[in-house]
Amino acid sequence: MEVEVEEVANLLFEDEIPEGWNENDDFPNYIIQLASCGVEKLGKESAHLREERNAILDQTKDLAYTNYKTFIHTAECSKTIYNDFTSVESHLEGLSSCLPNLRKSVESFLATSKNLAQSRHLTSLTLTKHTQLLEILELPQLMDTCVRNGYYEEALEIVAYVRRLEKKHTDIPIIVGIVKEVQAGTRLMLSQLLAQLRSPLALPQCLKVIGLLRRLDVFTEPELRLKFLQARDSWFNGILKSIPREDAYQHIIKVVEASRVHLFDIVTQYRAIFSDDDNRFGLGDPEVNEQAIFHGWILHKVNQFIRLVERDLQRGVGSNLEAVLAQCMFFGQSFSRIGADFRNLLIPLFQLSDPPPPLQKAALTQLEKDIRIANIKFDETLSCFSLMEAQQLSSSATLLPETQDKTRPPLSLMEFAPLAHYMNGLVAAFNTLRQCCPVATLSEAMKLIQQSLGKVISALLELHRLESSGFTAREVASFQRMCCVVANDLFPHINKCLRFLYPLQQIALITGIPVNTLQRQNCGQLSSEELLAPIQHLLPEVEEKVLNFDVRETIIEERGSEIDFTQTAQRDIPSDRLEAPAVIQAKAGDADQTTDVTTREPETPNNETSISETPSSTEAPGEDTEAMYTLGPDNEDEQIISVHDERQSSTEELSVKEESVPSSHNPLVPTDSDTHTIS
Repeated sequence: MEVEVEEVANLLFEDEIPEGWNENDDFPNYIIQLASCGVEKLGKESAHLREERNAILDQTKDLAYTNYKTFIHTAECSKTIYNDFTSVESHLEGLSSCLPNLRKSVESFLATSKNLAQSRHLTSLTLTKHTQLLEILELPQLMDTCVRNGYYEEALEIVAYVRRLEKKHTDIPIIVGIVKEVQAGTRLMLSQLLAQLRSPLALPQCLKVIGLLRRLDVFTEPELRLKFLQARDSWFNGILKSIPREDAYQHIIKVVEASRVHLFDIVTQYRAIFSDDDNRFGLGDPEVNEQAIFHGWILHKVNQFIRLVERDLQRGVGSNLEAVLAQCMFFGQSFSRIGADFRNLLIPLFQLSDPPPPLQKAALTQLEKDIRIANIKFDETLSCFSLMEAQQLSSSATLLPETQDKTRPPLSLMEFAPLAHYMNGLVAAFNTLRQCCPVATLSEAMKLIQQSLGKVISALLELHRLESSGFTAREVASFQRMCCVVANDLFPHINKCLRFLYPLQQIALITGIPVNTLQRQNCGQLSSEELLAPIQHLLPEVEEKVLNFDVRETIIEERGSEIDFTQTAQRDIPSDRLEAPAVIQAKAGDADQTTDVTTREPETPNNETSISETPSSTEAPGEDTEAMYTLGPDNEDEQIISVHDERQSSTEELSVKEESVPSSHNPLVPTDSDTHTIS
């Protein structure tokens, strides 16, 4: 229906419907009425509308004419009312702008009045409670006095009272300030208690200090254990730092003693103060393994001790290696009482461990140093050695008695001063190694000796290359003799030293390989073929037919005294006795000057030294004798022979030193023995 009305309206108004007609409710009704009229009525509708319009206009004019005074009065009243409303509006705007300021002033007055009332009330209350407030205000000063004078019990009571005040009056600023000042005194008390733990402290004092720390309630139980161990560890480290470090041996001995005494005291104090039963019965914190704290600290101290020992051993302890090992082992054994036996960690320190140098351990480090010194001495002596001198010494050496120990270094080494000095250096190195000689060092020790012998062979080759063109026939024979002594005397004797240092029985006990098998495999013996290959062409053919000394050494082990190793008539001497070659010395008239005949030029070509077995019971006080080296036996007396040449006479002195070793003595751990001279 609305669509039809709209269509009819569009037909009546070609351009557009006047604005506002569609909103008039009479407009659709009139359109519907027009649509229902006939043609005649539609034609008369325009005239009818004009008549109605004219009638309405006439009525309006009559009404205006009749009531014009009313209309004028109404207009005047409307104007007056409008002016009054405008004035009221302006006054309301002014009042609205003043109201916020008034509100603020009132609120400020109310707040000021409230504060004044509260201040008056507080002032009255303060005056009433003056005595109690004064006591509270003096709590920080009282706390500081108690702490500084050591009245820790009273200080703890103050701390407990202040904590109760803090819980009740957290909103009072002065209480908050008092709490902060008391907490500062608590920190001072805590630092003093921890400082006591960092000082020498007996067990009762430790118990008292830890009890005070527990009452302070600053640390949890695991934290308290850590603080105790840290404080005692700080005190212990201070003791270690106070030990002089100039002498490595004295330092390590004092470190071992201090560690053994003080660490055991700390462990005793810890176990007396802290109990592990709570964790055992499930009463402690399940998330914290309190036992691991103590075990970790023990492990840390053991590692620290191992590092200190390793550092001092690298600095060198000389011939005191056995004493250091004994002290360290005793320390490790004492720690076994608390379940911390670390002796197995000490073993690598006294031998070579991976990785290789510079982390070499004490035994092989000292051996390498001594062997290097022997090589240096050999090179120095070889540089000023004369093959003609070797011939003279050879002729004089034949005068020595032929009843020589099989274990004594061959006297043929004295024909050549470089070889004699070199053998002396090696035996000195073996004597040092013997004090602490684990079987595990065998492989590395053999490598060091092989390298040293290789340098000796290289030095001989270099001597032959440089001077062989000027050799006389006598010097050629002397050089060949020197090479033969190296091959047939020096090498076998070094193998003997290795056999005494590393007995086959001990190797068999550790490895489980039978002794016969180790003998057949030449275990612990140097191979001559590879080392002698560079000088093989310099050896006479007759010497090449001599049995390999590795084979002869095995035969000697099996047959004992049936074979004469040095090919001379010798008396039976126990096979576990070993000495260095005797070095010929010339005694000058001046007691401060001593020279080796093996390293000096003879006064005349025919000046040969005769050696007789004339022992001397004592030596003149001013005479110097060269220190000889002996590789000590297991259960036999040690002998050291030193042959001296008197520059004023041809009489030689044979000095003998004996050491008495108990039958139960371990050859790898030497003991102090008596030394005297036999006439």
